[in-house]
Amino acid sequence: MPLQTSTLGFSRTGPKREMKIALEKYWNGFINADELLSISDSIAVKSYEEQLSRGVDFIGVGDHTLYDHILDWSERFGLTCTRVKAAKLTGLDAYFTQARGRDGIHALDMTKYFDSNYHYMVPEVPDDVTPTGDFKEFIRQIKLGQQTVGKEKTVPIIVGPLTLSKLCKPCGDLSSDELLTRLLPCYEQLLKELQQIGVSEVQFHEPWFVKSEAVNLKDVASALYGKGSALTSSKSGISVNLCIHFDSLHVDVYKYIITLDVERITLDFCRGSSMLSILEREGFPNNKQLGAGIVDGRNVWKSEESAAKLLTRIRKLVADDNKVVVSPSCSLQFIPYDLSLEKDLPSDVREQLAFAVQKLDVLVKLASSSSATSTSTIKSNGDYEWVGEDNTSGADDISKATKVGEVTVTADMFSRSEAFDVRREKQVSVPRFPTTTIGSFPQTPELRRNRLAWKQKKLSEADYQQVIDAELKKNIDIQTDIGLDIFVHGEPERSDMVEHFGQRLEGFSFTNHGWVQSYGSRYVRPPIICGPVSRREPMTVREFKVAQEMTDRPVKGMLTGPVTILNWSFCRVDTPRWKQALEVALAIREEVADLEAAGCRVIQVDEAALRERMPLKDEEAASYMSWAVKSFRLSTAVAKSSTQIVTHMCYSTFEDIIDKIDEMDADVLTIENSRSGNEMLSALSGFGYNRDIGPGVYDIHSPVIPSKDELIEQVRNLAQSGLPLDRIWVNPDCGLKTRKWNEVIPSLKNMVAAAKVLRDETAPRMG
Repeated sequence: MPLQTSTLGFSRTGPKREMKIALEKYWNGFINADELLSISDSIAVKSYEEQLSRGVDFIGVGDHTLYDHILDWSERFGLTCTRVKAAKLTGLDAYFTQARGRDGIHALDMTKYFDSNYHYMVPEVPDDVTPTGDFKEFIRQIKLGQQTVGKEKTVPIIVGPLTLSKLCKPCGDLSSDELLTRLLPCYEQLLKELQQIGVSEVQFHEPWFVKSEAVNLKDVASALYGKGSALTSSKSGISVNLCIHFDSLHVDVYKYIITLDVERITLDFCRGSSMLSILEREGFPNNKQLGAGIVDGRNVWKSEESAAKLLTRIRKLVADDNKVVVSPSCSLQFIPYDLSLEKDLPSDVREQLAFAVQKLDVLVKLASSSSATSTSTIKSNGDYEWVGEDNTSGADDISKATKVGEVTVTADMFSRSEAFDVRREKQVSVPRFPTTTIGSFPQTPELRRNRLAWKQKKLSEADYQQVIDAELKKNIDIQTDIGLDIFVHGEPERSDMVEHFGQRLEGFSFTNHGWVQSYGSRYVRPPIICGPVSRREPMTVREFKVAQEMTDRPVKGMLTGPVTILNWSFCRVDTPRWKQALEVALAIREEVADLEAAGCRVIQVDEAALRERMPLKDEEAASYMSWAVKSFRLSTAVAKSSTQIVTHMCYSTFEDIIDKIDEMDADVLTIENSRSGNEMLSALSGFGYNRDIGPGVYDIHSPVIPSKDELIEQVRNLAQSGLPLDRIWVNPDCGLKTRKWNEVIPSLKNMVAAAKVLRDETAPRMG
């Protein structure tokens, strides 16, 4: 008998980035709010229709968003931040101001959603808040789903109260526990409104239960989903599918989760490497359905055979096929939309892939096998042998003699030749509060058109290089006029900080339409690692040399670090990630050496995603951080003492891994800071971090131009943070590629002016 199938969410982008295009048209005044909502609805409807046409039984709806689903839920519960309320903004004005800011109102903080590359807006909740439910927009989405696929198939997706309260930033004396208590009446109201429109089942997404602290949340779980609680079907009349993804449950958490009064529990058997063994050891209750998350929602490989083997074992354990519902491991928002749009992928790679639409086919194929025995016979053409990309076997020994391709990596390759304090005296000389940028500069429509023409072979290599060199000249001239201390070349030759390197390395494949939402209208196109990684030739040296010849100021060499390249790619599943990271690290190491040989005195190796795939359980994080730090050190330790190594990190929480950041042994750390209220600075100061630090002084994800006075105040805050004055750099939060020149130039001029004011204020006085 075929099993039933369920989805937990779908791509929000549209097949060809229709959502991004609509947002940017709205922000630029080319369409109005009604037109934006109409386009958004059409994208949601298309995703529902895709799932219906593929034969999915229970279709998750209501997860589509204009910008961010966590921001959506904070608005539905009346958690609009205080400064936006004070400005008396409402509707889309309030919504997008929280996301992007506006003059005089800075945006909400933004950080990574669990261990993914998706960024969510962090709701700021004042301690006097009384949540109020306004679900008209959500109910409209659910009705749209019902009209499209039918009431019996429509299952609303709700961010669970535990997870939402933990993702918020309570202010003042408010705790997340108190916020949770205040939110519950609104959740009860929501279920009543859903029941009134004929909803029979909901999904509560509660990934917070995979965290280490969940072992202490038994009473909370019982209060939310235990017998007699207001969120259960006995009270609301609506069946509950409790969805817990991104990792396996701790065995003690599993024991109490299976006692809750819910009709279905959906678990992640892909990222949760120990989930199956826990299920086999502890069993599963016969009064519930098990949602088997066996189709990987975080990677693009079909992996049909490995999923079939998982399902076979699950079916034998549960023994009643009516009790098993096959699902993806999580929402399909984390992978591209549709593989059928890709015409240029190598056939041997393409046949092994599945994007969101194709994952639906895999889902239904697995569920349609008539028995546990027949499931195990499923084969996929060229299917990789799945060993688990998060497998850490052997990772603890990588600083010993380890063979990586043709290279034997030895312990001495992980360390600089001299300590930081010795190196610093030999490196580039700069004034107090030196100014720089993070790397990229705006990419104009003309530049993008020329790049496309070059890719389509309508523009010769020589002509394209002339275009790039003209951009380099413009970038250097602008920085000279602004008065920055350390220059960048601006990266005009790069479409993306990972894709650029992947295209110049062996072992990568690329898509034309494989876009994934990173946040809001920012979409990325992750490369696919499909083989051993190695460097063919220098990747950045030419542009550095051209730019450096145009100025006497030092120009940074700009590289993306091995961990970020790995975490922002779809990596192999037949090889542990730590092994792939070493391959990439060796390639970057060669590039560092070549840049240095070309005269580069400052080399930035970005590790924006260092924290991103760190295991969600504290007890499993140490092994990941060990090989991640070693990968960075392997890529940079080749540099001479006189070469300054910079790294950049952004939009994650780093306070709990400062010791690991220190172990990276970078000379300068630049970090996103402007949205987070200098929290990281306090943590660095408290730790005693004594290397150079460049906290971002303004938010590059907002179109707002910071005034000179605002930046003076921000730099003054840096000076008063407790960090040594001579080790503080002044820079924006992140790269400037997504901004316009008429925003960038005045912002940087104000930044440089602010740094000069603080130099004068803090200069030693004579007499």
